[in-house]
Amino acid sequence: MKQQCFFCSQNIREVDYKEVDLLKRFISSQAKIISPKHTSVCAKHERMLAEAIKRARFMALLPYVRK
Repeated sequence: MKQQCFFCSQNIREVDYKEVDLLKRFISSQAKIISPKHTSVCAKHERMLAEAIKRARFMALLPYVRK
């Protein structure tokens, strides 16, 4: 049975770059974006999620790399 997208199940329409706690769930310990194969996020929300993570990195809310 296929797992449903987190954002679809929570009825979240937009992924906001300021919600750092939510975005941290979808990045690895090395601060890489986790594959949708492992997070089971649909393609529409994966694109929004990637853009939000990249914006949060640019605004220094999330790190680019971990030490």
